[in-house]
Amino acid sequence: MRLGRYNRDKMKAQRASTLADLSGLYDEDFFEWTQRNAELLRAGRVRVSDIRHIAEEIEGLGRQDLKELHRRSRALLAYLLVGQLQPAMQSRSRLGPITEERIWLDGLLEQSPSLKVKLANELPVYYAEAVRLARALARIAPDRERFPVDCPFTVEQILDPEFLSPGTLRRPDAITT
Repeated sequence: MRLGRYNRDKMKAQRASTLADLSGLYDEDFFEWTQRNAELLRAGRVRVSDIRHIAEEIEGLGRQDLKELHRRSRALLAYLLVGQLQPAMQSRSRLGPITEERIWLDGLLEQSPSLKVKLANELPVYYAEAVRLARALARIAPDRERFPVDCPFTVEQILDPEFLSPGTLRRPDAITT
């Protein structure tokens, strides 16, 4: 009976030691940490893996995708707004960035379809930032040109590879800041 208790205590001590080693390795050699934890998880040894850091890394991957959605959507909206403001300048050089942002968004949404809901929900935030970016891209003073208060594009239009902005902006409900 004593021997069984001794073995359990020894296993607990080894597990604690392994966990401490892995936790320290996380800060010292991230690549090695990933390899050892992946090996432990594949072997079904979840209890000795560095669960706390693994969970943080998984959450970080999700945040990274969310940031990419934000960045790509904002840029695409800005390019569409500039095209709407300056339809005569809808040249190949302008179509390239629009196409590139859509390709990135398509890939991101294919990999993480739930982000499409985030895009719809966060569209007002992305749009407000896109207005600022569009002003910079079009090289216009904030008080000279106006953009609609609300996003003039639907999520479907934003993602549609065939959609380019309509030629004119609505003025009555425009914002200037």
